[in-house]
Amino acid sequence: MRNTKEQYWLFQLIGWGSFTLINTFFAFSFDKLNQNFFWRLGIFLALGILCSHLMREIITRVGILQKSLNKQVFQFLVLTFSLAIFTSFVNVEIISKLNLLRSEEQGILDRPGVSFFVNKILLILSSGFSYFILYFIWSLIYFMYHYVTKSRKQQLDTLRLESLVKELELQTIKAHINPHFIFNSLNSIRALVDENPQRARAAVTELSNILRSSMQADKVETVPLEKELNIVKDYLALENMRFEDRLRIEYDVDEDTLDQPVPPMMLQTLVENAIKHGISQQISGGVVKVISDFKDNYHELVVQNTGYLNGFKNSEGFGLSSTSNRLSLLYGEKASFEIKQLTPNLVEARVQLPVQPIKP
Repeated sequence: MRNTKEQYWLFQLIGWGSFTLINTFFAFSFDKLNQNFFWRLGIFLALGILCSHLMREIITRVGILQKSLNKQVFQFLVLTFSLAIFTSFVNVEIISKLNLLRSEEQGILDRPGVSFFVNKILLILSSGFSYFILYFIWSLIYFMYHYVTKSRKQQLDTLRLESLVKELELQTIKAHINPHFIFNSLNSIRALVDENPQRARAAVTELSNILRSSMQADKVETVPLEKELNIVKDYLALENMRFEDRLRIEYDVDEDTLDQPVPPMMLQTLVENAIKHGISQQISGGVVKVISDFKDNYHELVVQNTGYLNGFKNSEGFGLSSTSNRLSLLYGEKASFEIKQLTPNLVEARVQLPVQPIKP
């Protein structure tokens, strides 16, 4: 608040100070610097500063700047004209009583055949024109300053809101991913409890490792692929205990991609969908292949699985939609995700991420 007032009075000083210097320069140029000039200039400035400040108070109290643009323009013009006439009236009264009228001004008041009242109104209107021009310029600057300030504030508020929405959406997506994954893993363990208690205990250990990594992943927006790949290997090891010979796992990972940042739990989600909608639907099981490589300035993550795309299209699971949403929120149009039937019995989910420079 203090800074705003200081800026306001600084602008007042600069504006009316410039007006003073310009008038003094022209008066000096035309050899009209005298005592009357300085008296008239002082009265003009005092009234101008007081009435422009009054104008600001009226604008603030009436809340003109909060109204629609048409109303703002209309009320600014009305206020400017009204104060110009008022200031001119006061100015004429003061310089008349102090005998500071110029000869041409006195001539207007003394015109024969016209009443003194009418002549005085004409003099006030004539003098008011100068005040109107100055107040109009003052109002225009004041209006534009607040218009630009308000626009910048709205832009900043919009950016903050978009940032907050993005953060909340990402947190919501993460909150959905972790329970989704946990419930599926617990179902896998439950299937092993009666069938093979020893393997069930091993599955609990695997799940513990995955949950530990998952809790750490929630604290960041991206993690190195190597860390994400470890979660995937733990998950597939757990699922391998459930499916046994029905699940075959293959990895084709370029070691140079291990340092590339990826959204946490994203690859695991794709692998989970590959098993749920692919392998689990096949009587003889199938293969899940994880591929990571560079292609055309993109980091490609591919999950291939035995199955049919209909299973994905008809599913309403959270995993695939969350993948698209996360990529859009984190990378915009720089990243892409697609899932397609690669061969009659092989489905492929492909993610393309922009390659990130790795700090040494």
